[in-house]
Amino acid sequence: MPTPDFVLELREKIGHAPLWLSGVTGVVVRDGDVLLVKRADTGAWTPVTGIIDPGEEPAIAAEREVLEEAGIVAEAEVLTWVHTIPMVTYPNGDQSQYLDIAFRMRYVSGHPHPADGENTEAAWFALDALPEMSDEMLARVRRSLVDGPARFER
Repeated sequence: MPTPDFVLELREKIGHAPLWLSGVTGVVVRDGDVLLVKRADTGAWTPVTGIIDPGEEPAIAAEREVLEEAGIVAEAEVLTWVHTIPMVTYPNGDQSQYLDIAFRMRYVSGHPHPADGENTEAAWFALDALPEMSDEMLARVRRSLVDGPARFER
């Protein structure tokens, strides 16, 4: 589901006003490769991302999003980065800002495929053969795989 019901319900009350949301990024690793999905809305390659449901534990949300979006069962291993993303204005005028919580995740089973319509492709990539990605998404992968967990930054 592209937009969670609780967000749609909030939007009915606040319209396009800025909304603070918590999100997760799941950087799934298998034999040195990383799982990426190609977003249906922008065409961008990214790790799996999603919005945390009310009351949901972040690691469980990351595991759920990876299964829903890419058909992969994976387990959150390490919290690698917590950071804020600048305000996003969507084409319909909605504004959101996210607290993103990134996890390095261990592959358990499954074959990657665009499982829920949010993505057009899902595939494994070697770290030295990543597709073009935004600096933001590349930083999430680097923090989870190359640099290791982040230290506190100001």
